Amino acid sequence: MFPIGWLTRLRDRWLLRSYVRAGLKLGQDVRVIGKPDFGSEPYLIEIGDHVTMSSNVTFITHDGATWVFRHLPPYLGMQRFGRIVIGDNCFIGANAIIMPGVSIGSNSVVGTGAVVTRSVPANSVVAGVPARYVCSYEQYVERMIPRCRVYPPDVTADRKKLKEVLLSAIPYPAAEETQPAGRSGSAGET
Repeated sequence: MFPIGWLTRLRDRWLLRSYVRAGLKLGQDVRVIGKPDFGSEPYLIEIGDHVTMSSNVTFITHDGATWVFRHLPPYLGMQRFGRIVIGDNCFIGANAIIMPGVSIGSNSVVGTGAVVTRSVPANSVVAGVPARYVCSYEQYVERMIPRCRVYPPDVTADRKKLKEVLLSAIPYPAAEETQPAGRSGSAGET
């Protein structure tokens, strides 16, 4: 079978460049994983420095639902557009949706699948539909450090080495224990 991974990466790079030519503003050290959707008004989107956007992030800069009333005489031509601004040092999880008029403050994390309908303050972690505050950036770092390991640069630079190390070092997740039938509530309740 013909490997098409390089072709997909080439397409994604070309699409990103076309969005930049159309006015998308990207800071320094921005990682784009997969193919984000910057919509039909990429010139309304600004992304700061040291930002990662994971796969299939969608930026919506307009509200297409105005279609249902903008044909009526009192609302002829009425539409809603909004800028989207992502601060420095942010991570946007896979399949997140960022709505019009939203800013995400620096040092923030948007969880996978979140729908961000309101602006996110700096130093925040948000998740869910709609996105809600989960914890502070500092709390997130404290929670994650015990779950992380340091891998040498020579391992992370070589995908084959990394695969070997991860397969030998990462344990399988433990199965959840099920509650007996007829029992509800949290563990430890009497």
